Parts: sequence; C-alpha cells; structure tokens
Amino acid sequence: MSLDVSPALLEQAERGEVDEAEFVDCVKNSLPYAWEMISSLVARLQVDGGEFADNQTPPATEQQRGQLLRALASDAIRGSLERHFGVRLAFQNCHRVAVFPMDASADDRLQRFTSIRGQLLNQSPLLRDC
Repeated sequence: MSLDVSPALLEQAERGEVDEAEFVDCVKNSLPYAWEMISSLVARLQVDGGEFADNQTPPATEQQRGQLLRALASDAIRGSLERHFGVRLAFQNCHRVAVFPMDASADDRLQRFTSIRGQLLNQSPLLRDC
C-alpha cells in the first residue's frame, strides 16, 4: 500500500468527492521522505529563485526511493502536490526530482529537463538498478 489512508478519508472517497487538503495531508504523513524532498526543493526555489531547483543525491534507503517513486508516479499524488506547492514537478531516474515555477518563465528549462536528451544526459552506471 502506498498511502496510509484513514478510515475517515476512505469514507469520503466512498461517498464521492474528497477534500484535497486532507488527501495532501495523507500524502505528507504516508510519504515523509518524498514530502520533505519536495518541500525543501520548493523552499530552495523560493529563496534562491532561478528556473528550477533539483535534487541530485540518491535516497539512502530503498524505502525512501520507493516513496519518491510512489509520489511521482501517481498522477493523483503528483497533481495534488503540484497544486499544494504551486509548482510543476519533474522526475528523472530514481531520485532526481526538480521543481519548476508554474509561470511560463521556466518553460524552456522544464522542456530541456524532461526531454529525451535530458534523460539520456542524466544517466549513470551507478543508477542502473535504481
């Protein structure tokens, strides 16, 4: 299971609409490594400015790697995190998470980051099994 869903949140989902803030809180509590990674990158982007902020340090454990994969591979989780933080998220390999501003100022850089060329240039034999 990728999220620790409370009975109350599950009941909301069964009834229909789910409060997104409660879902984001569930993600925060269920995937603390991914949450901390993304929130620290958002803070760095806000403080330092620029086109984007990214992480290039692999997770220390498989559990941490799994949290990043679950957070960024799920359209629902990823979309909620983007709306919550007001950024666009991009992901390469098993750990390279990047946050980009929502406005068009970083469109070119985001396109380069998410391109086939960008993916190929970010490869490393050390990351083969991540």
